[in-house]
Amino acid sequence: MKAYLLSLSAGLLIGFIYSLIGVRSPAPPIVALIGLAGILAGEQILPLAKRLTAPGIAAQERRP
Repeated sequence: MKAYLLSLSAGLLIGFIYSLIGVRSPAPPIVALIGLAGILAGEQILPLAKRLTAPGIAAQERRP
């Protein structure tokens, strides 16, 4: 939870600074959100692929 609050606080601070100096964010909000979604998905692909290709995974999952 602490990481989420720190991330939100950093974003709010940067937004406040942008407002003070009169600049707009570098990307439209929807583009930024899609980019973040891509980052999150990309972080999950490699660990998922490793789990799916690990030897013995299927046998371990079938055990009660």
